[in-house]
Amino acid sequence: MPVVRHDGCDLQYDIAGQGAPVVFASGLGGTAAWWQREMPLYAQHYRCLAFDQRGTGRSSHVLVRSVEQMAADVVAILDHAGIERAHMVGHSTGGAIGVAMALDHPGRIASLVIQSSTSHGDAYRRRLFEIRRSLHAISAADYARFTTLLLYPPYIINARDAALAAEEAANAAALGPPAVQGSRLDAILAFDRRAEMHRIAIPVRVIVADDDILTPRYFAEQLVQHIPGAEAAFTPRGGHALSRSEPAVFDSLVLPFLARVTAA
Repeated sequence: MPVVRHDGCDLQYDIAGQGAPVVFASGLGGTAAWWQREMPLYAQHYRCLAFDQRGTGRSSHVLVRSVEQMAADVVAILDHAGIERAHMVGHSTGGAIGVAMALDHPGRIASLVIQSSTSHGDAYRRRLFEIRRSLHAISAADYARFTTLLLYPPYIINARDAALAAEEAANAAALGPPAVQGSRLDAILAFDRRAEMHRIAIPVRVIVADDDILTPRYFAEQLVQHIPGAEAAFTPRGGHALSRSEPAVFDSLVLPFLARVTAA
């Protein structure tokens, strides 16, 4: 597993496949493991890269200053992998990292899929994050169990109870210390580049499920409003974890977009 040192952090990433480069950026959990289904599948057509964000997983469990810092981490990883420009698929926090990439490092990103992400922090998200912060201070396992309720709709939880329990254990083990994860919460709440999004000049597709309670649809609607030419792709169900709840739906919204923008 390649490792690159950047801004006081060892960043680990996975890479597979050949073709146009596609970077997968995960949500608040931050690890490449979120994309364990997509990596081998999409690597049949693309050179796929997924990474553990600073503060998570196999990367250094160090404090995070900002989403912009994590976008600079992506640039360092691309440099290390010898990739000049890549398409990007970002889930939740990963979508915000993609927006920061498009604004601060426009030459390095060719297109962006923003799935289940936000346009800014607001009172609703702050309340959710305050609960998550409090739970993590008590128990990483409790934090992971609550995260399941935020990620998945009830029909998925009822159908996959045992598998989700195993997933929760893995998620708890990958968490950084409460102070580190708290810094990640603060970074995403503070991220607000709406006034600059008119500068984004790459193809963008914004995806969200109507039953997503962690990043409700109104955030996606704002992103589409602020990013010139952004495409909206709304789906009735799947929750925040659409790629895991409804993988066929996720692929139907992402793969044709990638095929189109890479052909262009």
